[in-house]
Amino acid sequence: MGTVKFSWLAGFGVVAAIAGWVVNWWANRNGFPPPTLHLSSLLTVAAILTITLIFGFRVLRWRNGRRDRVLNPILAARTVVLAQATAYAGALNTGWHLGILVDQLSLVAVRGVTGSLWGTLVLAGSGIVMIVVGLVVQGFCRLPPDDEADGLDRNGRRNDEGEYA
Repeated sequence: MGTVKFSWLAGFGVVAAIAGWVVNWWANRNGFPPPTLHLSSLLTVAAILTITLIFGFRVLRWRNGRRDRVLNPILAARTVVLAQATAYAGALNTGWHLGILVDQLSLVAVRGVTGSLWGTLVLAGSGIVMIVVGLVVQGFCRLPPDDEADGLDRNGRRNDEGEYA
C-alpha cells in the first residue's frame, strides 16, 4: 500500500476548488444560496477525526511496544485506509470551500455581507485539519525499517521507509 502523495492531494484540492467556484458562480447568478456545507457538518468532521485518531492511537500504541495483544492486521489496514480517505476528503473539502470563498470575496464589495464568508473559511479550515490528521495517523501506522534486513525491496532498490503495521 502506497502513501498519500501530496501531488494527488493538491490535485484533488485544485479540481474541487474549480468545481466549487463554478457551481457557486452559477448558483449566485440564478438566485440560489452558496453551495457550502452547514456549520453543523463540523460535528461530522469532528466524529470522523475522533474515530481516525482512536484507531490510529491503537496502532501507534502497538507499534511503540505495548504489544500485550496481537494487532489485528485487518484493523491496521483499515486504519491506514481510513487515514488516507480522511486526508483525501479533507483536500476535497478544503478545495471546494476555498473555491466558493474566492467567488464570495469578489461579491463582498457589492453585497457588504461577510457572514457566509466566515462559515466558508471555517469549513475550509476543517478540511485542512482533516488532511493533517489523516497524514499523522498514516504515519502512526508506518513501521520503522528493520535493522537486520538488507533494506532492499523486491526490485533490489534501497527502501528505508519501512512498511505499514
